[in-house]
Amino acid sequence: LMRPLQGCRGRGVVVGTVTLCLAAGWALQTPGVVSLVVPQPNINTTVAQNILLSVEYSCRGVATIEWKHVSSWGTTKIVEWKSGNYVNISTVYKDRVTTFENGSIQLLNVGMRDAGYYFITVTEEDGTNTYGTIIVNVYEIIYEDLHFVAVLFAFLAAVSAILICFMWLCNKSLHLFQKKTTHKLTASTTEEIELETIEC
Repeated sequence: LMRPLQGCRGRGVVVGTVTLCLAAGWALQTPGVVSLVVPQPNINTTVAQNILLSVEYSCRGVATIEWKHVSSWGTTKIVEWKSGNYVNISTVYKDRVTTFENGSIQLLNVGMRDAGYYFITVTEEDGTNTYGTIIVNVYEIIYEDLHFVAVLFAFLAAVSAILICFMWLCNKSLHLFQKKTTHKLTASTTEEIELETIEC
């Protein structure tokens, strides 16, 4: 009774091992899943700055990377390239985009129209692909506020100068008034002395 049971168990182990080996072989033959990491999914910047849309992808084969920009103005293809092969940059972005081997791109001299969603698609040779998104917010430098501060500073400086001049004039007037009063007092004292001398 015991021997047939051990034989079945032995055959089960062999079948299991063969199945495992076949599954491992099949897994090694198929390309690996494409992985993509987006370390900074939200970027805030101001007009005329350069921004780095940073990603890091990995795959077993040669990948094709594509970047698109989606905003209220529409969808624009920025760039597409195959690792170690070609780089196809859209004419709109011709002098404004730099590509990197890890899938990242740098966008130069951003404007308000560059705000929006940036989609990256990494596609492996067998058609396996993965996606990533980066949101870019672009803000204007508000020169009106700086202008207001400059005008306010100039106004306060002018008011300060007028007040200083006014205080200087008041001080001069006070000195002149004091001199006249002192002169009158001296004159009246002299008259009194003369009167006393006459009376004597």
